Amino acid sequence: MFADSPIQRRKSIRINVGNVPIGDGAPIAVQSMTNTPTTDVAATVAQINRIVAVGGEIVRVSVPTMDAAEAFKQIRQQVSVPLIADIHFDYRIALKVADYGVDCLRINPGNIGNMERVKSVVDCAKDKNIPIRIGVNGGSLERDLQEKYGEPTPEALLESAMRHVDILDKLNFDQFKVSVKASDVFLAVGAYRLLAKQIEQPLHLGITEAGGQRAGAVKSAVGLGMLLAEGIGDTLRVSLAADPVEEIKVGFDILKSLRIRSRGINFIACPSCSRQEFDVIGTVNALEQRLEDVLTPMDVSIIGCVVNGPGEAEVSDLGLTGARNMSGFYLDGKRQKERLANDDLVEQLEKRIRAKAAMLDSANAIPVVEKP
Repeated sequence: MFADSPIQRRKSIRINVGNVPIGDGAPIAVQSMTNTPTTDVAATVAQINRIVAVGGEIVRVSVPTMDAAEAFKQIRQQVSVPLIADIHFDYRIALKVADYGVDCLRINPGNIGNMERVKSVVDCAKDKNIPIRIGVNGGSLERDLQEKYGEPTPEALLESAMRHVDILDKLNFDQFKVSVKASDVFLAVGAYRLLAKQIEQPLHLGITEAGGQRAGAVKSAVGLGMLLAEGIGDTLRVSLAADPVEEIKVGFDILKSLRIRSRGINFIACPSCSRQEFDVIGTVNALEQRLEDVLTPMDVSIIGCVVNGPGEAEVSDLGLTGARNMSGFYLDGKRQKERLANDDLVEQLEKRIRAKAAMLDSANAIPVVEKP
């Protein structure tokens, strides 16, 4: 298991999205968003369940119409994970999903009409203990800010965010979090750095419209990693043009790489070379797919030869060191007498990893509240 993270988190107030605490040192929550039509209840519920199965802790659902709001009611009844309703412009939809049990409203107060309408939504949120997420996006800045700054800048995103924050402040509502996303890494990072100094509410991180699975994961890792390393961020979403399940996986991988959260298997694997005694790449890829449901924190090293294999295995929960025909197996850093046949590594390792996970689970090795 890796050591405690050296990162000092930014101080913020605590809000709760359903049963998930956000801010004030709570573990950084990883969320995603459905991309099925919300009115297709069965498809949306199925996708939410797949997101949850790989560790998703909060799921956002777009609710653009009243028909979608009625579908949201059915979705809410069929899943237990906290749900955020993504709403633009129509305050009546916010009131409707609030009655249907939404856990958070993603709605910008300045975009839903006059102050009377805004107040009706905020009063409802107060009454039902529903937090709000203000979401500013570099691609949809207010027209006057576009004219003022000429192009999206960190200062423009900050000014947009503070307009919405000021509305909630005037209505004496502090249970909100804020995001200032952009597709450009430096634009988003600059905006978050400015915002972190302006408010005490939690910040939701994201590099919006990051791209496809590979490029988007890299861009998100760079941008979110810069902020997280500075202690900025209380929830995050990796926005990929891909299956939302992949967003959760990448999100936790980013947190694991910074030693912020330990959840799921941390595979330590060599890139392979001519010294490898078995198919390292094929073995690791197969294990990642088979074991994506295992959320138990553990380190598993898969090294193709004896050059670096023993050193990595000795600091892993399970380790494999490549050798001709039969490879060395380590458990809790100790070399075992048994050796594993190279022609059947995936089956053998999956069985041993699952057994180790079950043992750790039964020994309460997974903390109920993870160290922030």
